[in-house]
Amino acid sequence: MKVAKVKASTRKDKLEVSKPVEERKVGKRKAAVKADNSRLKWAKKTKLDKKDPNKPKRPATAFFVFLEEFRKTYKEEHPNEKAVSVVGKAGGGKWKSMSAAEKSPYEVKAAQKKSDYEKLMIAYNKKQESVDDDEDEQSKSAPNDEDDGESGEEEDDEDDEDDDDD
Repeated sequence: MKVAKVKASTRKDKLEVSKPVEERKVGKRKAAVKADNSRLKWAKKTKLDKKDPNKPKRPATAFFVFLEEFRKTYKEEHPNEKAVSVVGKAGGGKWKSMSAAEKSPYEVKAAQKKSDYEKLMIAYNKKQESVDDDEDEQSKSAPNDEDDGESGEEEDDEDDEDDDDD
């Protein structure tokens, strides 16, 4: 008997989930949580679409610097292994077993890449500020240009009417 009640409640929950958020019962916690999650996912997608393709990419960490070199040696030793996951797992195991002294050259390279990235970001941010300033100046001058354009269009309309009369 208890099993039947449990199945009935799960069926009811599934029906609730399949309904639009507005039609679900307000008293259910799951409905409220699901509604909030869907809004968050939508908001995240809109933020992701606004990425600038000219923005410098973040630098690789010490592990990924190590992994670049490790991939080459691993592929030479295991030419038949095509799966990326196998190489990643082997690289992760090797990285964990390395001592701090063995990791230090990769950490130095990662620090160098990070400093280069910071320089690029400073230059990128300066460029963005100048572009934003230019856009602000254009938007301030644009309303004046639009007013001039409208009066010119009206004059053209009057000229067209004169041409139609001929």
